[in-house]
Amino acid sequence: MDDRPRSLRAMLAEAKDSSEIMVDLAYAAVYFDDPGMAEELDGLEERMNDLVMDMRAVALLAVRRPAEAEGMASVLQIISAIEGIANTSVDVSRIVTHRLGIPKELIADLSNAEEVSHRVWIREGSHMAHRPLKDLELTVQCGMRVMAIRRDRSWMIEEVDGDLVLLPGDVLFLRGSPAGLVRLHELAAAPSWQQPDPVPSAALSDLDRAVDVLVEMKNISETAVGLAYSALALRDGGLAAEVRHLADRLDEMKDHLQLWVLRAAKSDIDLAPLRGLLQLAFAAVSLGDQAAQMVWLVTDDRRFHPIVKLALGEADVIVTHVPVSAGSEVDGRSLGDLQLDIEPGFHILAVRRDNRYRYRPRGEVVINAGDELIASGPQEGRARLAELCGWAFVEDEDDPTGQVELVPLDPHAR
Repeated sequence: MDDRPRSLRAMLAEAKDSSEIMVDLAYAAVYFDDPGMAEELDGLEERMNDLVMDMRAVALLAVRRPAEAEGMASVLQIISAIEGIANTSVDVSRIVTHRLGIPKELIADLSNAEEVSHRVWIREGSHMAHRPLKDLELTVQCGMRVMAIRRDRSWMIEEVDGDLVLLPGDVLFLRGSPAGLVRLHELAAAPSWQQPDPVPSAALSDLDRAVDVLVEMKNISETAVGLAYSALALRDGGLAAEVRHLADRLDEMKDHLQLWVLRAAKSDIDLAPLRGLLQLAFAAVSLGDQAAQMVWLVTDDRRFHPIVKLALGEADVIVTHVPVSAGSEVDGRSLGDLQLDIEPGFHILAVRRDNRYRYRPRGEVVINAGDELIASGPQEGRARLAELCGWAFVEDEDDPTGQVELVPLDPHAR
């Protein structure tokens, strides 16, 4: 791969983005029961392996004095955690490729999430073919944003921008509202998509309990990874402590799930899908453990190499936290009403209120003055998110660390 970036800063940013895409794709392959989506991870895994080897080599070569060793050791630990996240994603995808089985109840529950990942193949003659990405306005048309594009055997992750002209045969990987999937398939001239039918519910069984726990474990593990990157980029001890708490919670939930799966096995049900449940549970715990490994650098107040903040700040999808001002556009409105995932394209990872976090909040959650939003989205939308919360986003161009300042907006100017 002669075209891959040689800068450690650029490679670390790409690895971070790639690892998150791999997690999204792996879970999506399970709840869409899509072997093709799972197989896409093979190419990403190969790319990630190359990145990991190159990053380690560059990191070792960059250390010239003993005093630099501790800072670069932090980079190596983050690289190791990213590699672990990628490997766990592949383990999840094997549930589909190896046909371990998944209960229909789980597929129905996961597909009802407020945010999902998806892939679509662009056909010749479709509305999307031969058009720049920015002209499609996918966030408006179907509430989804492009995370990566595969063209033949080449992957575009950091290189995705609005001027890129889409070609027939391109495979787009997107994340957003499942309500937009039907429209997305229409734009790409892809086969129509239908949401999995809900499974009729009877009395609550041990399998039902296991499925409910696993859906929550999936959400918590994804949140832990996102918050871990945020804690590193912001060097936020509070977020780091929450990640460690989430990792411990995943361990406890795995113990409960194993008990319910064993109880369910005593019933007259097909045992094959239970293997997939256990595999997913172990994967969720592994993701939490990798996230905890990253934030250990913050909780133990270890010295960072400056490249960590620079690289994570440059990532395609960044994580930011913004306080909510009284009288701002978001104050007193629900997340469903605000539709922040469409404009400015940010998804809320957590809402901090009264020193407690609410993870992956749903659309009915009302945002109040004094809350703090922790959200992931495109770099170019960060200023607009701050504006909606009542702040002007000011960046010091002379500061190489990318420090920013939030200045209160004049309420009369809104």
